[in-house]
Amino acid sequence: MTTPSFARDLSDARHGSGRLFLIVGLSAVTFMDGNVLGPLCSARHSASRGTRAPGTPGGASPQAVRRPSGHRNVRRRPSGTSSRGVPAAAGRRQVISDAMAGVLRSLRLGGVDDLARECARALDAAGVSLSLLVGPSRAAEPVWCHPETSARFEELQFTLGEGPGPDAVRTGTPVMAPDLDRVRPGRWPTLLSFARELDVSGVCCFPLGVGAIRIGVLTVLCDKKRQLGEQQYTDAVALAAALTSAFLNGDPHGGGGRPGGGRALEPPAGLRRAVVHQATGMISVQLGVSLEEAMLRLRAYAFGSERPLGEVSADVIARRLRFDNDFDDDVSGPYSPDGGEG
Repeated sequence: MTTPSFARDLSDARHGSGRLFLIVGLSAVTFMDGNVLGPLCSARHSASRGTRAPGTPGGASPQAVRRPSGHRNVRRRPSGTSSRGVPAAAGRRQVISDAMAGVLRSLRLGGVDDLARECARALDAAGVSLSLLVGPSRAAEPVWCHPETSARFEELQFTLGEGPGPDAVRTGTPVMAPDLDRVRPGRWPTLLSFARELDVSGVCCFPLGVGAIRIGVLTVLCDKKRQLGEQQYTDAVALAAALTSAFLNGDPHGGGGRPGGGRALEPPAGLRRAVVHQATGMISVQLGVSLEEAMLRLRAYAFGSERPLGEVSADVIARRLRFDNDFDDDVSGPYSPDGGEG
């Protein structure tokens, strides 16, 4: 049923013609098209006042929509999960833990000194990080990480351009890989081996955003001792929703349009990876290619030389390293203008 036809049916029902509806409640309903809200709220208001549509027999009752016999609530499993994954079973109502309730309360009031540490403790996670999407390329910029392993894992995903974080941003749904040993090798072929070197046994990423709008990603790391269970999944979903609201709506208490949570949630004033973005632009000009391809070239060189992406980018900006498409034996691909090896 389309939105116009649904709105028309509601209007007809209020005037005594067409189908009848039993409206139970609207608190848990989300509409993609706000055009239906007017007729629906009007019908709900009329029902709450006990009004009856003209022409309705006094003994008649509106028809309620019933589920077919044997119907079950089926929740779509987030990407990366299996029948033994972490989302709560269908039909079970999950409540956030007391620890996460405390974090969300502090987040709303702006009284969090070390939000990353508090979130990791509440989730009982091996690590937690928050990144925001900035710039035309929508690159992930880290806001905070705890502990250092989380920062290194975020840098690894950024360098390789693959992993659950980029997938969560692309799809807009949580990407659950609580056990990397169960992930098929072809999904993130390069990331998996490096993640094991960091002693990361599982990763769960929760996108921040509303609808098609993506603003960031929350990453939760697991190790052999700390796995993401149903309660942690529920807490992480609630945390991602609270962070999304804080960034989109601003701070209702602090004013100035800042997000809640004080300085812990201030968007990066300057890009920590500005050197990477600048180097990408320079390579784009040097090669005459798009920014996307220039970033791929930069990532490939950083990976092949086993150097951090930021370090290679600094060499490009300082003109110690130049990318060239001239196919001769001396200057094919990246090279050092001073004659050294690139």
